[in-house]
Amino acid sequence: MPKICLVGAGSTVFAQNILGDVLSSRSGGDYFISLFDIDPERLKTSEIVARRICESLQLENVRVEATLNRREALQGSDFVILMMQVGGYKPATVTDFEIPKKYGLRQTIADTLGIGGIFRGLRTIPVLEAICRDIQEVCPQAILMQYVNPMAINCWAISQLAPEIQTVGLCHSVQHTAGHLASLLGENIADVNYVSAGINHVAFFLKYEKVHSDGRGEDLYPRLKALSAEGRVPPDDRVRFDVLKRLGHFVTESSEHFSEYTSWYIKEGRTDLINQLNIPLDEYIRRCEDQISEWHALRKELEGDRPIEVCRSNEYAAGIIHAAVTGDSALIYGNVPNNGLIENLPDECIVEVPCHVDRNGIQPIRIGRIPLQLSAVMNLSVSVQQLTVEAALTKNRERIYQAALLDPHTSAELSPDQIWSLVDDLIEQHGDLLPEYH
Repeated sequence: MPKICLVGAGSTVFAQNILGDVLSSRSGGDYFISLFDIDPERLKTSEIVARRICESLQLENVRVEATLNRREALQGSDFVILMMQVGGYKPATVTDFEIPKKYGLRQTIADTLGIGGIFRGLRTIPVLEAICRDIQEVCPQAILMQYVNPMAINCWAISQLAPEIQTVGLCHSVQHTAGHLASLLGENIADVNYVSAGINHVAFFLKYEKVHSDGRGEDLYPRLKALSAEGRVPPDDRVRFDVLKRLGHFVTESSEHFSEYTSWYIKEGRTDLINQLNIPLDEYIRRCEDQISEWHALRKELEGDRPIEVCRSNEYAAGIIHAAVTGDSALIYGNVPNNGLIENLPDECIVEVPCHVDRNGIQPIRIGRIPLQLSAVMNLSVSVQQLTVEAALTKNRERIYQAALLDPHTSAELSPDQIWSLVDDLIEQHGDLLPEYH
């Protein structure tokens, strides 16, 4: 009976999606599900949801346990799925937004790159180190599926801390955007063939084509560019279509995310640009507040008597587990060490590329060289990621300053002295979440 461990299972809605996918798959019905979280109330809700999914699917052989002991949850696991948020919404996420805002540095999501991504990585990596130590000791053969942002920074740290653990970072930006673009063009995603490559949230479609019934491929990029030329761009997609205009390729992550990854779009005093491109500043704060306000009603519904509806998502975890258990092959997009997969990016960085999965595990597919302008944009972030990882692993405060100094958005808005002061204030406000830097 394969064992699946969810670390951060108190993220109930995401845990519901993953478990619904896994248990409704063709290989579902004979798993040991172990749920771990540090919040006993949320963990209890997730346990109830897991059992109700089994009831809904009439799975009598699935074993479900919930524990506040991480090593106990990990013991003997075949698959480990990370989905936690270190520091939570308060105080950590609020700090990531409010302190930079005092300096005039505005953000939208602040969880992957930028000053928010740097500090989320700094407080998450020590927890990842402890988890990796546990995995090495109690389930060394497990496949580790890493969903926690900042994706590339976290996966890079794991590759340094525990290179022997088979790890893949998973995001839904590639498959979501592929489907989104098909919808915009009135096409069935089943008829679309695509290849994406890059770094997480800064990956681009190198190919996006329709496969006709006679096997002929039709490049869909001219039709995407026509949407922009004809003024038919969705209001929430203006940044990405502007990137398409400038770089010739469509980026996989959403406009609200990508707008804070460069120096181009969010500028103090440029409300005209913010309005023109419909950039939702403080978007993640609003999302979190909405989720918090809705949680009690949602929790009551999830724990209630009405049969729980199991809807499959397009997350990759279930496909990986099915492929590894049955040997049926799957194709996913995963975040893995580069090692030559993309020739014009550093070997040690983390890249997001197509990966083949079967009983042999995760097998990344080599891409080769990507267009120069795309690698140039990616390299702006790769250096920041590398410095952040080194700061976290060596506890070198200077590397935090330097990471912030090189971040495209931060450095475009603030002077070096302001950046040093901002980093000092963020470290101070983080308190016990970053004890090594005090």
